[in-house]
Amino acid sequence: MKTHVMKSIKQISIVAFSGVLFGIGMVISGMADPAKVIGFLDITGSWDPSLAFVMGGALAVFVPAYLLLIKPRSESVFGDEIVCPTSKTIDKKLVGGSALFGIGWGLLGVCPGPAVASLFTGNVQVLLFIAAMLVGSFTAKRVVRG
Repeated sequence: MKTHVMKSIKQISIVAFSGVLFGIGMVISGMADPAKVIGFLDITGSWDPSLAFVMGGALAVFVPAYLLLIKPRSESVFGDEIVCPTSKTIDKKLVGGSALFGIGWGLLGVCPGPAVASLFTGNVQVLLFIAAMLVGSFTAKRVVRG
């Protein structure tokens, strides 16, 4: 029992550290600022390309790490099986979900990761977004179940 508790504490610690690191990155990079995101997405107005460098930097770190450390593994550092999506089907659900995500991101300048990272700022727009996201998530699960 003691080793199970220690493993759980280790997992929670790693997950918490990763989440805090991600959140700090979102805030420092400006991804948690809806005005900056809208400035990046507004290519016909006063476009702010700085977030492209953030995304490029993230890819420069992630792609080699994925190819060298994640892809060759069959299980995570916690011993769980790594499951990657294999479907290449582009259906109505995928296109509809992608469109809904893109429209929401474009209109509000907020998407799930940065919204959670800035949850404790007290920004009413972010709080409403999180509430709507949770309602949408629970609704989608019920619709999929039938």
